[in-house]
Amino acid sequence: MERHCAWIMTDPDYIAYHDQHWGRPEYDDRKLFAMLCLEGQQAGLSWLTILKRMPDYHLLFADFDPVALAAFDDEQVEALLTDPRIIRNRLKVQAIIQNARAYLALQQQDISFAQWIWQFVDGQPIINRWQQRSDVPTSTPQAEAMSKALKKAGFKFVGPTICYAYMQAVGMVNDHLIDCPWHSLCKHSLS
Repeated sequence: MERHCAWIMTDPDYIAYHDQHWGRPEYDDRKLFAMLCLEGQQAGLSWLTILKRMPDYHLLFADFDPVALAAFDDEQVEALLTDPRIIRNRLKVQAIIQNARAYLALQQQDISFAQWIWQFVDGQPIINRWQQRSDVPTSTPQAEAMSKALKKAGFKFVGPTICYAYMQAVGMVNDHLIDCPWHSLCKHSLS
């Protein structure tokens, strides 16, 4: 594929992320949890900043295993805050641990994270038909509802803008521009 959405940079990692992951519907609980945590790390930064550090996040945060993360103690937090491989923001580091605890609380209620998170789009991707980058919103009523529910469930760094970026990333909305070849491919890649 030669064309990409207009927002794609020339960085090969960014292109690979766009072509292989962004906008493809994801239904795996753990992958959805990991991406929610990673989107929260982006707050105030570019996605490329997080994308370049993604392997380190997986390494340092127990591959986003909620059980392991929920057990992280103050000593582990302090060690993370000295590691230059991640964004060393105390609130963001603590948010990942808190999100793991909130995730586990949902599990204890026999709630599938995938089913719970996909309820905000009635279980099916919303297929948008944006012509240009300026058409794409930064939030929607569905993202606002998701943000409110996540906060109520105890999750952190889940504002409406973060939630919409998350929805785009995990394919809950297909926001590939209409002239991007991946628009139609993601439309048909339901798991």
